Amino acid sequence: MDLLLYYHPLASFCHKVLIALYEQGNAFRGELVEPGNPASRAPLLDIWPVGKMPVLHDVRRGVAVPESTVIIEYLDQHHPGEVALIPADPDAARETRLWDRFFDLYVQQPMQKFVGDRLRGEQERDPRGVAEAAATLDTAYAMLEAHLAGREWAVAGEFTMADCAAAPALFYAGIVRPFPRGCDHLAGYFDRLMARPSVRRTYDEARPYFHLFPYRDAMPEHLLAPEAG
Repeated sequence: MDLLLYYHPLASFCHKVLIALYEQGNAFRGELVEPGNPASRAPLLDIWPVGKMPVLHDVRRGVAVPESTVIIEYLDQHHPGEVALIPADPDAARETRLWDRFFDLYVQQPMQKFVGDRLRGEQERDPRGVAEAAATLDTAYAMLEAHLAGREWAVAGEFTMADCAAAPALFYAGIVRPFPRGCDHLAGYFDRLMARPSVRRTYDEARPYFHLFPYRDAMPEHLLAPEAG
């Protein structure tokens, strides 16, 4: 197997890459890394001492590729699979990269502030930081509601890297900070993402680990139901 992915099935940035791999139909072997297990982490640290996931190891080419966006760019270049996740048109490609960064920086990151704060002890909580994260998410939701009007996907009428980023970002963000009432375009887009086979497969595989998520009690059960068929 040429492609080896170091990942954890609960991690949102890992979900982003898994969705891309499933969209492309690329064969790969997943290497589940247990964050608190030094033996499990050792192979990852050997090729990427920073230790953050996901990391893609292209065994045949002898290349270790970290960071979810860079991994998808790499796959599109060297293992394009069945679909291109970055459009060939330069303007559409630039817009794809913009919305990919939008979902990572303005949805994923503030969502992670909520999660990280809940994992802290009572004396270590950061209510001001959480309030700032909530404001960022509210701004992002409003921008997305306007952007998604009349669109099926985030960019160019096709499923792209931006949608790979959107699915995990919105999945978790919508749990810690539910979408406001009236965001019908955003809600419809999220429903389309969750119905996408690559996304459903990713969350079907993640389901056994959801009990570890600090906001598990807030997860809507209909999002966690196995795919029918």
